[in-house]
Amino acid sequence: MKRLLIRSTSFVRAAKRIVQKHPDTTEDIRYALSLLEEDATHPRLKTHKLKGKLEGSWACSAGSDARIIFWFGQFENQEAIFLETIGTHDEVY
Repeated sequence: MKRLLIRSTSFVRAAKRIVQKHPDTTEDIRYALSLLEEDATHPRLKTHKLKGKLEGSWACSAGSDARIIFWFGQFENQEAIFLETIGTHDEVY
């Protein structure tokens, strides 16, 4: 089921920062976002629920060390994925 991706301003800033530091991650991030839009539970994404201070959010892999933090919701009567942030494992957790 295709979902709408809603990018927060913090997600956009973090994505720009990652791409500037590591231009080779651009395609991995694009591929992860397209998979997330089509099937949020695709095995390659390694999607999982988060606990603790990030409870209610989910995370998925966007390449070797990049993680995307998001949550599921509704936007204008459509199922949507709200992208919170992106970064390395240590940055987002």
